[in-house]
Parts: sequence; structure tokens; C-alpha cells
Amino acid sequence: MRVVECVPNISEGRRPEVYEAIARAAATAPGVAVLNVDPGAETNRTVITFVGEPEAVLEGAFRLAAAALERIDMAGHQGAHARLGAVDVVPFVPVAGVTMDECVELARRLGERLGRELALPVYLYEHAATSPARRNLADVRAGEYEGLAKKLADPAWRPDYGPAVFQPRAGATVVGARKFLVAYNVNLNTADQRLATRIAGDIREKGRKRLDERGKPVLDAAGQEIWDPGLLKGIKAVGWTIPEFGCAQVSINVTDLDATPLHVVFDTCEERARAHGLRVTGSELVGLVPRDVLLAAGRHYLARMGRSAGAPEPTLVRTAVRTLGLSEVKPFDPRDRVIEYRLAAAAPLVGMTLTGFADELSSDSPAPGGGSVAALAGALAAGLAAMVANLSHAKKGFEAKQGALERIALRGQEIKDRLLAAVDADTAAFDRYLAAMRMPKETDEEKAIRRAAMDEATVGTIEVPMVTLEAAPAILELCLEVAAIGLQASLSDAGTGAEMARAGASGAYQNVCINLPGLSDTSARAALLARADAAWRRAFELHARATTEIVEKLRAAAG
Repeated sequence: MRVVECVPNISEGRRPEVYEAIARAAATAPGVAVLNVDPGAETNRTVITFVGEPEAVLEGAFRLAAAALERIDMAGHQGAHARLGAVDVVPFVPVAGVTMDECVELARRLGERLGRELALPVYLYEHAATSPARRNLADVRAGEYEGLAKKLADPAWRPDYGPAVFQPRAGATVVGARKFLVAYNVNLNTADQRLATRIAGDIREKGRKRLDERGKPVLDAAGQEIWDPGLLKGIKAVGWTIPEFGCAQVSINVTDLDATPLHVVFDTCEERARAHGLRVTGSELVGLVPRDVLLAAGRHYLARMGRSAGAPEPTLVRTAVRTLGLSEVKPFDPRDRVIEYRLAAAAPLVGMTLTGFADELSSDSPAPGGGSVAALAGALAAGLAAMVANLSHAKKGFEAKQGALERIALRGQEIKDRLLAAVDADTAAFDRYLAAMRMPKETDEEKAIRRAAMDEATVGTIEVPMVTLEAAPAILELCLEVAAIGLQASLSDAGTGAEMARAGASGAYQNVCINLPGLSDTSARAALLARADAAWRRAFELHARATTEIVEKLRAAAG
């Protein structure tokens, strides 16, 4: 999939009938999925998140802007958040299969259309900016709506698109392309905005103005104010008070998660709060968040507890949510707030109970079948390797091996999750093959189209079990390693993992072989068979080692 995220911020957060109608306007664009509508009464602002293919998202953004201009009158707008117009900012964000350059092009196309069709002054920012002075959103927004008329009259601030004419009802819009931005608020045990502002100055990259003993800004030789940098890169922050929550917050935009992960922001706020005699009581995520943000936080906090970071994904997410206090001021449900979970395809087989899966498997339906069972066997094998590693990690006497054990657990979890996805993917691939078989074949043209569709579907029925087959050697290596360095009381678990990996490999190999004859391209068929043979041989060799090193060891101990 090619996925772009768009996160417009509109200047209305108090009238549900307005912001919901504006969000629905974006959803009328075919292919757009609105993932989140997050209003704020105090800020009088709503963050709307939607995703889709690039062209669909571009159309959705235009429809949203047109609807907002019909319904919002900036002349009477009041709110705690900085803003420039009714549609304050419209960023495009690459999510999957899309480059930043493509998002820049989307931003420019939207800006041109807004200016041409809606006579809206438009500025470009971040990666789409036309000059360094316009890259930073705060610089573009300086003076806010109240100073916009003066700004538009300044030739240096002529809009990138649209007329340089102040429209009291609409204001201006800032459109851009940026990395994934996390809007994040840290809650304090005070309602004093000044204290929150101090912490914001401590942590944000820009820092704070240097003041002399009289409290006046210190100037450099050129007469410019000197700023002392803050502690964290890629962080913008202000302090404010939210009466509806009864507390002050450090309101933060994390603009570079690679430079400063979310858990580092939270921990630094905790440290600075203590320094100012305060306490962090929790935090709030605005809009959606990438899954990796919570997984990284979960691993970080588990490591601080002395536990293995190679825990199952739900444990990592639960640890992050609890430690960060994400449900303190409003409920936080990862199923609704994590972007990958919202976009995830249905997984009906993996979601079944064991009894339900076994019953479905034993019915007269051809799917699920051997490919799904092989993938499940591999997932269980990887899970056993991770289990032995995690059990051992917590035991006294294994301190020197904790790094290796955690690596095994992390790798085991990653393979387990990939093969669980293959359980449903195998059945879906078979269903696509059946659909291709049912295509019409009366004319030569229909036959050619059907043959191409069947070839494409056949590759899917081969590639999915190939994932299981090629994962099997890695699983066997994990089982062998954890059997050697892990808890010997769990040796049989590592051995069972090796047996399940071998079973998964065997089943996957057979599924590859039975589907290969359906592929008309003989050279592609030969290449796929060679891949399968190589993985099967390696799995066979490693399983033979496991029999010697694990099974025979257990038998000897039993005798």
C-alpha cells in the first residue's frame, strides 16, 4: 500500500456539529479513511487525522478545507492555541510506500488549488517551504490571526499561493510536508501555567531567552536576543493550563522521534518537574501515534524494571500506556489511537479461539489448510524460544547472559508476529487464487487476463508459505542458542520449539511445491524452487543438530 497521512488542525473545538461535519467532508473523498477527530474546548481547535492513497488524501484535504471555510468565522475565534486561520495547518506525512518528496508535491498542489479556487492565502512550511524563513511553523504563524493583515501587507511575507489579501472570515492556511509529528501533553500536579512554562523552556530545543540580573534579554554583538538551548532535540514546547482537566500541561510537539523518543520526553519532564518542586501525574497524546513509539517506550520501561524487553507486543503497549499515564485526563485505547492498529487488515483466523480454529480447520472448507497450520507451527516455535529466553532473563545467575537472552526474545517475538500474520495471509492468498480461477474465459482476451491473474495469485500462494519456510532456520538457531545458555529446567521447551519449527518448515515446503506447477513462468518457478530447497536443507541440518544437542541430552538425563 501507498499510504499518506494528513493531519489538518482546524480552528473549532467547541461545536461538535461543526468539526464533525468538516471531518465528514474529508471522508467523502473515495479512498480516504478518517482515523481520529480530537477536539479541544480550551484550545478551540480540532485535530483531524485521515489516511489513504496520495491522490485520495489530496482530494480529502481540499474537501475538508472547503467545508471548514463555509462553517468557521475567524473574526470571533478565541482559543489557547496559536492559529493563523480557520484551516490553520495542513501537513502531509509519508507513512508507507511514499517519499517525502511526494508529500512535498501534494502540499504544493493543495496550496495552489486552495489559492486558485478558494482565494485563500497559503504559506508552505517544513519540507515544502520555499525559503528557510518559512520552514518553521512557529515563524510562519508569528503574529497569529490578529497580526495577519499586517503580515500580508509585508512583501517578505507574500503568500506562496493565493492573494495577499486579508480575509477576516478565513484567515490564512499553512500547508506542508513533514515527518510524523507527535502532539503530546505532559500533565503536572499544579494549575500554574508559569511553572509549566518553566519546564517547557527547559526541554524545548530552542530553549529560553538569556536574561540579565534585571530580567532583561541579553543581546549579542548584532543586537539580537541570545537564547540558551534546551535539553532535547526536535522538541517544541509551551506551558498552558487546561481548566477542564484541572491542571497545567507542558504542551509538546515531538518533531523528530529519531532524535528524541517519546519516553525520553516524559522522563525529562519528570526530572525537570522534580527540580521545580513539582510532579508529573500523567500525559496525553493528541491524535494518533505510530506503534513503534509505544513499543520503544514499553521496552525502555521494562528494561528499567530489570525485565526483558523481548515481551509480547500487547505487554509492551500496556507497559507504555500505564507508565506514561496516557489515560489520566481522558481514556486512551491503543486500538483507536495507534495508527497501524487502525489500518490493520482483519485477521479472522488469528482472532479465533484454539477450539474455533481447530473446528474451522477440520471442516469441509479447503481453507485454512496446511499453509496456515505451518505458519502457526512456526509462530509457536518462535514463541517458545522467546519464552525460554524471558524466563531465563529473570533468574538469578543469568545476569551475564541477559543481553544475549534479550536479543533472542526480541528476535523470537518479531518472527512470531510475522508468522501469525502469515496464518491469515495464507488463506487470503488461496481465496485470491480461487477468485482468479472463476474469472471468465470465453474469449482469447478473457483467457489472457485470467491467466495473468492466476499467475499473480499463484505467486501469492507460494510466497506466503515461503515466509514460514525461510523463517524456520532462524527459529531453529534461536532454539539451539537458548537451549545452550538458558534455563536448563526449560530445555524441553526449547526442544519442543525446535520440533515445531521443523514441522512448520516441512509443511511450508510442501505447500510451496504443490503450488509451483500453477506458475506458467518456468524460470520464476525454478528460482522459487531453488529458494525453497535452500531453506529446507538448512532447516533439516539445524533440526538434526537440535536432536543431538537437546533431545539426546534430555534422554540421557532421564536415564
